[in-house]
Amino acid sequence: MIALAETSPDATLAAAADLARAVVLDLADATDVGEHLGAQGEGELVVTHLLACTRPGYTGWRWSVTLSRAADSSEPTVNEVVLIPGAEAIVAPPWVPYKERLQPGDLSPGDLLPVEDEDPRLVPTYSFGDDPLDPDAKAQVRQVAQDLGLGRVRTLSPEGIDMAAERWYAGDGGPEAALAKSAPESCWSCGFLVRLSGHLAGTFGVCANGNANDDGRVVSVDHGCGAHSEVKLARKQQPIPVPDHVFDTLTDDGFDTL
Repeated sequence: MIALAETSPDATLAAAADLARAVVLDLADATDVGEHLGAQGEGELVVTHLLACTRPGYTGWRWSVTLSRAADSSEPTVNEVVLIPGAEAIVAPPWVPYKERLQPGDLSPGDLLPVEDEDPRLVPTYSFGDDPLDPDAKAQVRQVAQDLGLGRVRTLSPEGIDMAAERWYAGDGGPEAALAKSAPESCWSCGFLVRLSGHLAGTFGVCANGNANDDGRVVSVDHGCGAHSEVKLARKQQPIPVPDHVFDTLTDDGFDTL
C-alpha cells in the first residue's frame, strides 16, 4: 500500500476501502480496477480512496473515490468517483528534433529543410575534393581548384557517403528487397543500369528502364527485378499464338444477297 495521506484521515472513512472498490466496480469492469493504493484526508470527515486503474492505455491513472460522513453518523456517503492521472501518467515522450522525425516524402512543395553548418555529412569541398571523372591525383587537384569560389561550397564527407550507401543498400533498392530476391538476374549485368561516378560507382547505379519499378531510382548492383534487359521467357511462359482468322464459305448466315 502506498502512503498517500497528507492529513490524518478519518478512521471510519479510511476503513471503507471495500465500499470505495464496490462503487468503482459499479462504473467499470473488474479487469479495469487494480489494487487499493491508499487513502488521504481531504479535510474533516472527508477521505479520498485511490485504486489503480488497469485499463489498457491508462498506465499510471487512478480511480479516485471521495467519501464523507456526518459528525453524528458513522455511515460513509459517496461524494465523487473520478478517473485521475497519477504523477507518472503524464510524461512527455523524449524530444526528437524535427529533422530526425522527417521521412522521405514528408517535404511538400515550398518546404525548406536547411542543413546545419556542422553537419557531419558535409565537408568543405577544398578539404576533401569532389568526385572527379579522372581518378588521377592531379585531376583531383584541378577539380578542387576549380571548385574554390566557383563550384559547390561543400561536398559529401566520407561519413556522409557511408551513411547514404548504408541507407540505399538496406532499402528497397538493395539486395534484400523482395523484388531482388525473386529476380532472375542482378542489376550489374542489366543494360538499363546507369553507373554512378565517384566513390559509389562500384556499388550503385540508377535504373533507366521506364517499365521497371525502380525507374529513376538508385539501386545496388546486386539488386534486381523481373525487368532485366536480358530476361527471356521460356517456351512455356510465352503467350499462346492466336491462329489466323478463318473465312467460312460453307455456312449460310441467313442474310439475303443484294
